[in-house]
Amino acid sequence: MTPTTGRTALRLVLIATAAASMAACASRPKPAPPAPAAPPPPPAAEPAPPTGAVGESVLPGSERDFVINAGDRVYFDFDRFDLRTDAQPILDAQAAWLQRYPAVRVRIEGNTDDRGTREYNLALGARRANAVRDYLVAHGVTSDRIATVSYGKEQPLDPGTGEEAWAHNRNSHTAIVSGAR
Repeated sequence: MTPTTGRTALRLVLIATAAASMAACASRPKPAPPAPAAPPPPPAAEPAPPTGAVGESVLPGSERDFVINAGDRVYFDFDRFDLRTDAQPILDAQAAWLQRYPAVRVRIEGNTDDRGTREYNLALGARRANAVRDYLVAHGVTSDRIATVSYGKEQPLDPGTGEEAWAHNRNSHTAIVSGAR
């Protein structure tokens, strides 16, 4: 082997080693961990309140406190405005929270799925909002603290179609408008 051939071979070996090292160190996305199995939903009569992030402190009397400790949304059956049994614990918690914070004013927003005419859905949304208002008033919240509005099918939570999307959109949302911390 001549000195020139030896140097060329050495260069090729060094280049191949460097290329192999770079290929071994190349960043590749890690495979996604397997998704954990979803826990079964809570029983309809006892919905679990949403939880904040671990270590997150919630200011008592704040909108976040209301959402976490009372819940801000109840759902309705198709073409109905009567309160379901799973709505009552949420509305009981809302009434208790609102009694604890008498300066808070709320707006009950009635919503529907996208089936039916605009006019029909506005009327149905109003009936849903009024059903929630009436429940809260019957449980000690003064009516002057509660406003109602119907959005009908105009502000869907879920833009999809099908029963799952429609079920999400048939709701009444309790929004704090003033007095929260």
